[in-house]
Order: sequence, then structure tokens, then C-alpha cells
Amino acid sequence: MTEQIRKHSLLFGTLFLTATGFLSRILGFFYRIFLSRTIGAEGLGIYQMIFPIYGICFSICAGSIQTAISRFTAADREHAKQTLLTGFVISFSLSVFLAALIWNRSEFIAVHILMEPRCAPLLPSLALAIPCTSVHACISGYYYGKEKVQIPALAQLVEQCVRIFSVFLAADICGEQGIPVTVRIAVLGLAAGEAGSALFSAAAFFILSAPATDTLSIRRKTDRSFSSAAIPLMTLAAPLMANRLIMNLLQSAEAIMIPNRLSAYGLTQSQALSIYGVLTGMAMPFIMFPSAIVNSLAVVLLPSVARHQSSGNSQGIEKSIYMSFRYSLYMGILCIGIFTLFGEALGLAVFENRDAGTFMSILAWLCPFLYLATTMGSILNGLGKTAVTFAHNIVSLSVRLLFVFFGIPRMGILACLWGMLAGEILLALLHLGTLRRLVPFTPNAWEVLVKPAFCLFVALGIFRLFPSPLPVSESVPSFFSTSLQIFLVCAGYGLILLLFHRPKQH
Repeated sequence: MTEQIRKHSLLFGTLFLTATGFLSRILGFFYRIFLSRTIGAEGLGIYQMIFPIYGICFSICAGSIQTAISRFTAADREHAKQTLLTGFVISFSLSVFLAALIWNRSEFIAVHILMEPRCAPLLPSLALAIPCTSVHACISGYYYGKEKVQIPALAQLVEQCVRIFSVFLAADICGEQGIPVTVRIAVLGLAAGEAGSALFSAAAFFILSAPATDTLSIRRKTDRSFSSAAIPLMTLAAPLMANRLIMNLLQSAEAIMIPNRLSAYGLTQSQALSIYGVLTGMAMPFIMFPSAIVNSLAVVLLPSVARHQSSGNSQGIEKSIYMSFRYSLYMGILCIGIFTLFGEALGLAVFENRDAGTFMSILAWLCPFLYLATTMGSILNGLGKTAVTFAHNIVSLSVRLLFVFFGIPRMGILACLWGMLAGEILLALLHLGTLRRLVPFTPNAWEVLVKPAFCLFVALGIFRLFPSPLPVSESVPSFFSTSLQIFLVCAGYGLILLLFHRPKQH
């Protein structure tokens, strides 16, 4: 029985992460709707402008170390707690330094780096979130490595709930006192959410961990061998840290350049920030919503692949690749149909913004490549090929930057959208080519492309047979009417896929 559960742990972990991820994103959608109608598109643009700084800090003090903790925990479970404590000391020290730097240099960062002075009062609040992110990331990496995804998944849900509750409460208090609701409330909510997830993660670890005496002995052992644990940990984390850091620097350059190049296109600063807010705060969350499944799969793939590699199980690695390849394309092809057909309706129903729907329709073609690149990149990291993923991501982001810098002054925001598509296609192809050289496998074109495309075509054809709008949906708000239509297409697509499904001996 234990062996059977272990055999299917990848599936169970993915399903659990997916369920909590979807719940978290559903809550996040209502939160986005609230923000869009409270602080407006321009406010959303200013709010999104601070995230490059947050992303850079995360790449330095949390993301790469989380991945290293996860991989070493999966490969050597006997010394898992020693790995966690060593990684935490490094991560938390870096996070405190970065938080102090942002707090003291917020004006300089806002004016000279972000080129938006209105971000200055937001950065000190953002700084409070960084040490909390470090705690959350390290403990999540530990549990991902042990292939126990419940704690990280619940921590993510706690973070979202605390953030939303904090912002709603603050907005309600401001409304009662006649104080205008500003972007700063959203940033304070971000800090509160990270603090909540950090406290939850830490409490769960100490409650579920070994007795205090055992923990104390592990801590003493770690103190005596800190360098011996830190050197291999940072050897793996350093190239991944460079990868994430340069990626975030390039993404930050892209985020800062987009409003600037839109101004060169002829828009005012207010219009440029509004369009940026619509793209990053309205359209992209919808495009990324289905990725809850793919991201969950990617998270559990890394330790699973690392475990297969350490035991010399090449067949297990091949099965992981095949499964990730198939389900990434299943989901991506479905999203093409959903967002091209319902994108405009979703933009109007949810955000009352036609541009958001237009952006979704164009970005729909991004989905298969985005989801495929996510899972393939996770497998490459699980195989220890962090330098390869680093190089691939640099090439992809460079392509996007070229579109932003040269294309936006001529084509407007459409150049940014086409640049995103070109970059993700290139990234997916680079990852796939490298994996095929490392692990011989041949994707079945019928299984991963023709079958899902045919099923989508049939599902959309059946949907077209229904009256529009559906009679049952006339008495409900447009958002729920559109959601019902999307559900019918998804259900039809899933059922037709099941009809074509044949168990494979792989």
C-alpha cells in the first residue's frame, strides 16, 4: 500500500496543489476586481511597478535557495533538516539586508530605477514582506523536497486570505473615516499576507517536526558542519540565483521600459500606466489562472526528477517528461479556445474594460508554450541543469526586450504582446531540445497535439449548437453567464478527451 501511494505521489501532490491553487486564484480574482474598481487601472499600473523590486529580492534571498533546499532534501532525506536550517540562515540574513536597503533608499529606487516617484511611499511597506517571504520559501522548499505539498499549498492559501482580509478591512475603515483608498493599502496587504504565510509555515514546521530535544541535537550538528552543508547548497543555488536575478533584472527592465516606450508611442504617462495596469493587473492574471495546474505539476516534478536521477531511474524521468509534456499541451490548447472565444466577454464582465479582453484574446496563443516551458524548465532544474535554463531564459527575455524597445514606439502595446509570444515559443523549443538530448524520448504528435486540438474543435462545435445567450443564463450577471459557457466548453473538452484516452504502457 505504501509503495502504491509513493508511486502516485506525483499525481496526488499535483492534484492537491492544483485544488488549493485554484481556490487561491479564485479569491485573487475577486481581489483583483476590487482593486481595479477601487484604485483604477492607473493605480494598478503603479502597484505593478513595484513588483520588479520584489522579484529581484526574491531571486536573491528566497527562490534559488528554496529550489536548492527542495532538491537536496529529495536526494538526501537523512540530512533534510540540516539542509533546511543551513539554507534558512543564509536566506534570512540576505532578506534582512535587502529589506533594510529598500527601506532606507526607497526615494532613490523610485525616482532613478523605477522612474516613477509615486512608488516611493510604497517601497518601505514592500520591504516588510521580504524577510517573511524568506521564511515561507525555505520551509516550502523543505516540504516540496519531501514530496509533502500540503503545508506549502495551505500556506499559499493562508497568504491570499490574510492579504484579502487585511485590504478589505483597511478599505472599510478608510471608508468609514472618509479617507481615500490608495495603492499603499494594497502593498500593506501584500506584507500582511506574507507575514501570515510565514507564521503559518513556521508553526506547522515546529508542530509537525521532531521533538524539541531532537531538533536541538540537529541544530548543534548543523552548527558544527555549517560550511560543509552550505557549500554544496550554494553551489547548486548560485547559478540558479544568477538565473533568477538576471531574469528579474531583465523583467524589471521590461516593466520599467513599457510605460516609457508607450510614451514614445504618443501616450501620456497616465495613459501608459493605465494600459500597463490593464495588461499586468487584468489580462495576465486571467492567462495565468489555468497555470495553477501546470505550476503545481512543475513544483512536484523537480524533487521527483531529482529522486529518480539520484537512484539512476531513467525510466522514471522519462515518464515524468511524458506526463508533463502531455498535460501542459492539453491545458494550453484548451486555453487557446477559451480565451479567443470568451476573452472580450471576460474583460467586459469582470473589469468593465474592453482592452483587457483584447489582450486576453491575443495572449491566448501564449498558453501552450508558457505551460510547456514551465514544466520543462522544472525538469531541467531537477536534473541539475540550472545553467542551461539560465541561458535559455536569457535568450527568451532578450527577445522580449527587443520587441519592447524597438516595437512599442511603432506598434504600441501590441509589440509587447507579440514579443511575449515569440519569447515563450523560443524558450519552450530550447528546453525541449535540451531535454531530448539528455533523456531520449519522442513525443507522440497524435497524443499531445492532434488529439487535444480535435477535441477542442468538437467541443466548440457542440457549444455552438446551444442558443446564445443560454436561456438559463439570462437572469444572472454577465460574469456568471460567461463562466457557465466556459464550464460547458471545458466539460465537453474533458469528456471527449476521456473518450479518446487509452491506457499506455510507457
